Amino acid sequence: MKKVLYLLLLCPLLIVAQENKDYLLSISEITVKQGHNEAFLQGVKSWKECYLENKGEDKWGVWHRLQGEGNVYVLTGRMANWAEFDKDDDAAGKECQAIVLNLIMPHVESFKFSIAQTILDWSSESQMENVGLVWNTFFEIQNSADFKEVVQGIQSALKSSNDDRNGKWFTFMGGDRDDADYFVSTPFSKFADLDKDEDGVWQVYEKVNGKKKADELRAKFRSSVVDVWSYIYTLNKDLSN
Repeated sequence: MKKVLYLLLLCPLLIVAQENKDYLLSISEITVKQGHNEAFLQGVKSWKECYLENKGEDKWGVWHRLQGEGNVYVLTGRMANWAEFDKDDDAAGKECQAIVLNLIMPHVESFKFSIAQTILDWSSESQMENVGLVWNTFFEIQNSADFKEVVQGIQSALKSSNDDRNGKWFTFMGGDRDDADYFVSTPFSKFADLDKDEDGVWQVYEKVNGKKKADELRAKFRSSVVDVWSYIYTLNKDLSN
């Protein structure tokens, strides 16, 4: 499926792998036409059935964006390296490409394809099973050196406090001029987990380093970023593989 959809949609349907290794992440954002949601989902379901019947080996995940304008699904995936784009060995995907053209594409208003790379030095080493949703925070920056210093400082404070928030950091590889430069993805098993009462990262940093240093780092953060925004995405397990 990866190659078929890369050629037809420019968006491979793959799932984010859980191994703590460096990888490239494909991010395919699809806006579904108004009133076409059920037909779109049925098309993806039909594709999955076809792909599995043809013994396809790729894995994929389908995420639904909770907030924001439009009805948006995000398809995410992992590639070990850039060389995977050169491969053309997905026979099962080719067998099912008519379903993409006839049952999925007619319901798509727009799509956007991005590639990001993991930043293991900034990311949590722990893994979460049974992920049901993720909270992704995006950063458009204007001073990379200062932003890196801020993130590394906060990560160091969290580590020294034995506070593992499970966040995974990524940097975008190219893209539109107004795209984010970095994002951090925090997984949760269910919405009730969001009700957990815990200190914010700035509170943790202040407890470790004192108010003066916290104020200095916060000021450096504010001057290093252009914009910050976030979305929650829920995993559609039935359409994922």
